[in-house]
Amino acid sequence: MTKTTYSVFDIAGPIMVGPSSSHTAGAVKLGQLAQAIFDTTPDRVVFQLHGSFATVTKGHATDRALLAGVMKMKTSDPRIKDAFKEAKKAKLSYDYETVDLGPKFHPNSVRVLLEKKDAKTGVVKKMSVTGSSIGGGNVMICQVNDVDVDIRAIAGKYKSIIVSHSAKKQPLEELRAYLEKQRHHIASIQTTNFQTMSIINIDRKHLTLREVQALEMIPGIEFVRSLTRLAH
Repeated sequence: MTKTTYSVFDIAGPIMVGPSSSHTAGAVKLGQLAQAIFDTTPDRVVFQLHGSFATVTKGHATDRALLAGVMKMKTSDPRIKDAFKEAKKAKLSYDYETVDLGPKFHPNSVRVLLEKKDAKTGVVKKMSVTGSSIGGGNVMICQVNDVDVDIRAIAGKYKSIIVSHSAKKQPLEELRAYLEKQRHHIASIQTTNFQTMSIINIDRKHLTLREVQALEMIPGIEFVRSLTRLAH
């Protein structure tokens, strides 16, 4: 296992639905990441499109790709073209806005505003996730709730999980020990610059729901989100 100080992890295979790796496949990945960091499926999402993401959104299906990603579709999912219909079936409300995020952001950028209302308490959970598609299917998350982060993704072979945890080392050490005991091979661990979120890349086999639930029982771990399907 290697612990990386740079930000590379993999969330999908190299097969994609086009037409553009940056504006379509990259947009799907950004939607996937926003949903995973939010830690639940939203019932409302607003995509604030910046730069070329705003100008080519219809022609390159960026609007449908972002929405598909939030619904946890992979870059190769043929349902991407029907994302609007799928969102209606899922009762997911969505909207698109054109914004200027400023010169520090890549032209292919989006701020994703996610909301989820608790059916019992009526409390609305909100989060903003800002990311960029930087070419060839590579993406990066730049901000979470206006806090600067550096999380990057590229198509590849790994099964990846996002882990929200305390800033102490112990939760990650226990997580690593548990995964190794379950015979999972950890290819890399990337901890973000604010030290409370990590990306774990695993190869060889998928995690199970039971294993994810066991990881969430480790003291100091808030949640674990898989970016790929779980095994039965």
